[in-house]
Amino acid sequence: MHSAIRMRVVVAGLASLLSAASFGQSVDPSLLGGLSYRLVGPFRAGRCLACTGVPGNPDKFYFGAVGGGIWVSENAGLTWTPIFDQMHAASIGAIAVAPSKPEVVYVGSGEADMRSDIQQGDGMYKSTDGGATWAHIGLEDTRQIGKILVDPQNENVLYVAALGHQFGPNEERGVFKSVDGGATWTKSLYLNADTGAIDMVMDPTDHNTLIASMWQTRRPPWEVYPPSSGPGSGLYKSTDAGKTWSKITGHGLPGAFGHVGLSISNANPNRVYAVVDTNRKTGGGVFVSEDKGANWTLATADERLWGRGWYFGGITADPKDADAVYVMNTGMYRSTDGGKTFLPIKGAPGGDDYHTLWINPSDPKRMISATDQGTIVSIDGGKTWSSWWNQPTGQFYHVIADNRFPYWVAGAQQDSGAMAVPSRSNHDHISMRDWRPMSVGGESGTIAADRLHPGTLLDDGGTIERLDDGWHKSVDPTKGKPGGPWRKAWTLPIAASPVDPKVFYTSRQSVFRSGDSGNSWQIISPDLTRQTHTTPTNLDGPTAADIDPAPHHGVVFWLAPSPKKRGTLWAGTDDGLIWLTRDDGKHWENVTPSQLTPWSTVGIIDASHFDADTAYAAIDRHRLDDNKPYIYRTRDGGKHWDLITTGLPSGEFVNVVREDPVRRGLLYAGTDWGVFVSFDDGANWQPLQLNLPHASMRDLVIAGNDLVVGTHGRAIWILDDLSPLRQISTSTRSTTLLAPSPAVVFIRGPGFDDGTPLPIEEPRGENPPYGAMIDYVLAEPAHLVTVRVTDAHGKEVGKASSSDKPRPPDPSRLTIAPYWVRPGSTLSTGPGAHRFVWNFGEQMAPGDYEVALTVDGKVYKQRLKLLADPRQKR
Repeated sequence: MHSAIRMRVVVAGLASLLSAASFGQSVDPSLLGGLSYRLVGPFRAGRCLACTGVPGNPDKFYFGAVGGGIWVSENAGLTWTPIFDQMHAASIGAIAVAPSKPEVVYVGSGEADMRSDIQQGDGMYKSTDGGATWAHIGLEDTRQIGKILVDPQNENVLYVAALGHQFGPNEERGVFKSVDGGATWTKSLYLNADTGAIDMVMDPTDHNTLIASMWQTRRPPWEVYPPSSGPGSGLYKSTDAGKTWSKITGHGLPGAFGHVGLSISNANPNRVYAVVDTNRKTGGGVFVSEDKGANWTLATADERLWGRGWYFGGITADPKDADAVYVMNTGMYRSTDGGKTFLPIKGAPGGDDYHTLWINPSDPKRMISATDQGTIVSIDGGKTWSSWWNQPTGQFYHVIADNRFPYWVAGAQQDSGAMAVPSRSNHDHISMRDWRPMSVGGESGTIAADRLHPGTLLDDGGTIERLDDGWHKSVDPTKGKPGGPWRKAWTLPIAASPVDPKVFYTSRQSVFRSGDSGNSWQIISPDLTRQTHTTPTNLDGPTAADIDPAPHHGVVFWLAPSPKKRGTLWAGTDDGLIWLTRDDGKHWENVTPSQLTPWSTVGIIDASHFDADTAYAAIDRHRLDDNKPYIYRTRDGGKHWDLITTGLPSGEFVNVVREDPVRRGLLYAGTDWGVFVSFDDGANWQPLQLNLPHASMRDLVIAGNDLVVGTHGRAIWILDDLSPLRQISTSTRSTTLLAPSPAVVFIRGPGFDDGTPLPIEEPRGENPPYGAMIDYVLAEPAHLVTVRVTDAHGKEVGKASSSDKPRPPDPSRLTIAPYWVRPGSTLSTGPGAHRFVWNFGEQMAPGDYEVALTVDGKVYKQRLKLLADPRQKR
């Protein structure tokens, strides 16, 4: 800090905080302490595979989202509470409550549905207090866990079905057993490094007898959506508690199959049900054994039940009725005749995609199901179900923010379609009344905002949609264009030019440009993907039989037009190439870093706001079974690239990198587990996780002064007002008042529901704090901190003191429930960074003000500008 800090009155500006010493190391984490993210929603749930109830507690249920951690309900699904946010893993594949001691809960991380878009875990977790606290208990390298069985009489004996790496071979897969509650593990059933376990059942009358489903499956690095059933798949049985296993061969089963789901009837333990998927068009179906798996008969070949069985496979026998059985697929199906015929009991047009059903062993009317849309509970045998619109576990791929006020955030949500959410609502909270489902973007596309027409959005498929009235049309960029067939991927880019609001870019294997806001498109590049490929090494050896080795799968996966120079455009492919054009596609230069091998996915390129020759590239190689982080930076137009990953965890691959548009050298990155920040142009990184739950951070967008986070499993979050990050540095050591950002005198419309708010049980996102955000740093504990705000004439208009003690509401005097009374912002006296919100009210006049922070007698001053609500009509 400058020597002026010794003066009685200090003016601390941005320049004084950005000294040369700020580069080369991380800032003190306490300087980030005043910041926190807020969840904006939506509460439209995402995919879930793991769910269970609790024996003896009919209203308590757990679920584990594939990207959103573990949640608990104490009221049969009316509301859900996250209980796993401090743990590193966000993807959950299996969950089991110990029948003999229900407070013991085991969790296997990593979804095991073998999509191309699949999130990894890091092994097993255990709670001994019903989910209040958790401990990691090993099997770190299993990555995907499909099932957990706990001995009904001993909570310390359990079996784990581990599928293993989805993109390569590994040894830690198969069936594992622990007899000491997960303290140690033994390999119970192991075939080879290419085959894992996906499902298991235990004989309810003989806990030493188990049947396990082994599945050989592998995904290639290119995104595909086919079956995945290798020849090593099979069923195995143990009668000695997993010491030895024998393969179940023939006896009525098809000759070759892949994913097999299993269930055993508590009402008739001799009966075992299996839903069998094959890598053929015929041969699958629901099979039944009446002798504990020795012999089988085909009950039905109904393709509704086993089609796309590599993705589905859930089957559950009714615990009281041996002839009742449920099968999960695009709908939920029930049979009452031992599996011969099935009728759908739940499922919507388009397919909700059901994965798991748990039925209460004492009361079969109480059940919980995990689906692509979230988790639902029934207490009446499936006649009615709880809502899945109360779980903020949506999986977003990319997010954008438009230029309205308040700005809207939009993105494509896996399994549910695109959704737009306002960053601030006219209501008390951001709720279902504010969320806007959209046609544009689908469930996986990217979206861009039309700056010339606020509220109008475009997607990579050529759809244009107005948010206000839902009007939309489609202009396919490829229609009638030479050069096809046009390849696609699950996610493709669309990018708006920062310098010409009429120009948009999208791609297939070539790049397309529109100069009229998406109403017409022209090809501006050749095929930019690799023209030949060798088989990636992670596909060597025995793999799934149906992996397509054809060389041409690649697409242009990301586009980044320069904010500094018209016509300068960066393009990255999902097969490992980076290209640059400086003349809007007339000429292209291959500027790929020499380190990139084929199928290194160029996930996001961010073109610098300060220099047309500078760009940052996030490289994702997890589909090559390589989870290391890769961010590259060029400062000379791609001639040279530097790897800038110091400080990023070694096992966290990177999804996104973004440059701050205000402070040069300030970067943000999102890995598959968290958010990070660099204050020195990527030389060093440190966590910016704050209160954010661990999740796959798929996109980061700077919207004015805010950082918008699009997660793949925990919906959308916003970090309000980045001005502290733009001002602090490694040399920030002294007490100071940071320059506050301008604040808008927000006009809360007639919809603001102070009188009749939504019931407290209704899901809701948070609005930003109402008022001016005042950030300050204390070098050491203070005795007294005050803030005084004066107008341009020196008149005091606001004052607060750390000695002001918030008074909790007295319930004996309230006419409303205490939870409706909101505590105000308080001034902190502890060391580190703090944020105080001055609630100035709607009647405060826009204009110039002064903020004075007094810390134990020393005064620090900054200017504050209040702006009129842009929507206010004059």
